[in-house]
Amino acid sequence: MKDFKLYCFGESGNAYKAALMLELCRLEWEPVKVDFFNGETRSPDFRTAVNEMGEAPVLHHGALKLTQSGVILDYLAEVTRKFGAKSDDERREIWRWILFDNHKFTANLATLRFLIQFANTGETPVTEFLRTRAINALKIADAHLANTPFMIGKRATIADLSMAGYMFYGEELTVPLDPYVNVLKWLDRIRSLPGWKHPYDLMPRARA
Repeated sequence: MKDFKLYCFGESGNAYKAALMLELCRLEWEPVKVDFFNGETRSPDFRTAVNEMGEAPVLHHGALKLTQSGVILDYLAEVTRKFGAKSDDERREIWRWILFDNHKFTANLATLRFLIQFANTGETPVTEFLRTRAINALKIADAHLANTPFMIGKRATIADLSMAGYMFYGEELTVPLDPYVNVLKWLDRIRSLPGWKHPYDLMPRARA
């Protein structure tokens, strides 16, 4: 039996954040496919037995169950002593970027991708609004990364794994990354981390 069990699906960048951390830390883990597109996370059984919030990822470690990608990343950093903070100042800076990611970066990129790629809404005033906000968030990240190789300095932390969760889906993002040279270099640095894998190589796809 694997030490860790992750409820996830390949299309989820939030699940990828946790899966990539597990892989980079060389932990023994098992992906449990969540059939998101057929409504599994919205089912009473899932909300009762797996996650009352009706979301993936969910991490099981023995009797412990954790939800929300930022909490999972923080826990794994604490358990493994990898990709975490080495001081109180670093801890605050890591959480500053994780919160920015959750509210501005992933929030807009992921919702825009879902509407166009999976809900097939086409371009609407909503997608235009989300794209504008996603581009603004990318500009902030790109300007920050002009002065540092990773989000909080010279080494990768869970802030990077959180921010990069949706960035490896290529054209699915529907926001071209070419203008953001520093972001692209940062993604290359993350790809170079020993153990890095693409989300579709780490987790089962919900859409076969």
